[in-house]
Amino acid sequence: MIEKIEAPDDRILQEDLEYLVRSFDFSGIFHTSVFVTGATGLIGSQLIKLFLCLNRKKNARITIFALVRNNIKARKIFGALYEKINFVISDIKSIPEIDASIDYIIHGAGETASKTFIEKPVETIDTAYIGTRSMLGFAKQKKVKGFVYLSSMEVFGITDSREVSEADYGYIDILNPRSSYSESKRMCECLCVCYAKEYNLPVKIARLVQVVGSGIDYNDTRVTGQFARSVIENRDIVLKTEGKTRRPCVYTRDALSGICTVLLKGSDGEAYSVANTDTTVTIRETADMIVEKIAGNAIKVVLDRDIPAEYAPNLNLNLNLNLIKSLGWKAEVGLEEAYRRMIESMKERKK
Repeated sequence: MIEKIEAPDDRILQEDLEYLVRSFDFSGIFHTSVFVTGATGLIGSQLIKLFLCLNRKKNARITIFALVRNNIKARKIFGALYEKINFVISDIKSIPEIDASIDYIIHGAGETASKTFIEKPVETIDTAYIGTRSMLGFAKQKKVKGFVYLSSMEVFGITDSREVSEADYGYIDILNPRSSYSESKRMCECLCVCYAKEYNLPVKIARLVQVVGSGIDYNDTRVTGQFARSVIENRDIVLKTEGKTRRPCVYTRDALSGICTVLLKGSDGEAYSVANTDTTVTIRETADMIVEKIAGNAIKVVLDRDIPAEYAPNLNLNLNLNLIKSLGWKAEVGLEEAYRRMIESMKERKK
């Protein structure tokens, strides 16, 4: 029987968390304390729910600390689970004193909306750099066993069609305010490896691609959420660009296992791409797949180009995942299944 883990109910997310509990070895974090920043975000909230599920199912006895800015939002997201989490209400740039010992840190706090990158580029940089330095200093003080920084595929920049491994980088226009996100992510990665080198801090980096799947808010503004709502509401998919950006994605469940793999098995000062290369298609190809295979051609793709180019950089990302595969990790959920499960999850969240 599936346990109720949150309100509103989300059967798909519950299935995913319990699947991970059964199939992945999390014993390395049993009887430890874990600090998660960005705890009300998609990845942060699901990591916390995963650790709580481990406590229920495996008696893992993981003590969870969560950094949030908005306590009301946290109560809404975690519902009855709220009391099982040690919340720290603070801005990421100024962490208050915490007396408890901390074993692991997963740092995911930061700006995530393209609109913010362009309209508030200074704040985007400050949140990334000052926040990450704050957390690295905190990790040094606590003498943690492991630290994972959640980075982005955007650090690769604009690449050509060649296969790209973690040490390969393309072009980023540093005179474009939209680059406040990608450049600050690059700087934060550099800061992480500097702390690993100078202070012998066990810091690893997980570079996430676009995350698709269960647990995503019904009103999510990213293109993936818009595609899913179009199916649910029987509306045409409207592309605001030609949809030429080509990149892989990763299912939420696979993203969680990838992050935990990097945390427990990754090498200090190393970056690992977390993705499913089988999902590497353009945005337009994704929309066409959804219309044909999921919506049964009941809707169509409509082109309405009204977004400035800087909002949607034309990426062409062909990743090599040999490094994270060497840790024993591999994504399991393909593109069509990821969207099907995402749509079912969002339907339940709409209720």
